[in-house]
Amino acid sequence: MIERGLYYATADFAQMIKNNGGTWSDTKHRPIVCLIKAKEHDGLYWAIPMGKLNHRDDAGQKRLDSYLNLPERDIRSCYYHIGRTSSQSIFFISDAIPITDKYIDGIHVGGDNQHYIIKNRKLISELEQELEAEKQPTDT
Repeated sequence: MIERGLYYATADFAQMIKNNGGTWSDTKHRPIVCLIKAKEHDGLYWAIPMGKLNHRDDAGQKRLDSYLNLPERDIRSCYYHIGRTSSQSIFFISDAIPITDKYIDGIHVGGDNQHYIIKNRKLISELEQELEAEKQPTDT
C-alpha cells in the first residue's frame, strides 16, 4: 500500500472484524484511503472509508451538517470530513480502521485509469489532523 492511496477492502476484512467482536455493517464496496502508515507495525495503515457526498438524501445531508457544524473542540466535529478527490467525497473519520495488504482487494482508479493517490496538501493535512484527534483518548 501507499500512503494516501485509495483502495478497496476484501469481504474477508468485514468478516474478520465481526469475528473479533467488532461491528462492520457497511455493505457498500466503497474505497478507503490508507492515510497514515502505523508506527506500531510495518505494513499496517490507518485507513478511512469514503463515500460520495451526492449520494446523500436530505436527511443524510442534515445529519452530516449537524456534525460538521459543531465547534472544533467537540470531538464529534471530527466524525466526518468533506473533501474533493475525483468528486466531492465524504470521509468517515469515526470509522477509521487499521488494515494490512492481506485485506486489500484492489486499487481505486481515477479518471486517468491510474491508482488514485490524494495529492491535495490541504485535504491531507485536514484528514490527518482529524484522524489524530479521533484516535486520542477522551476524558470520561
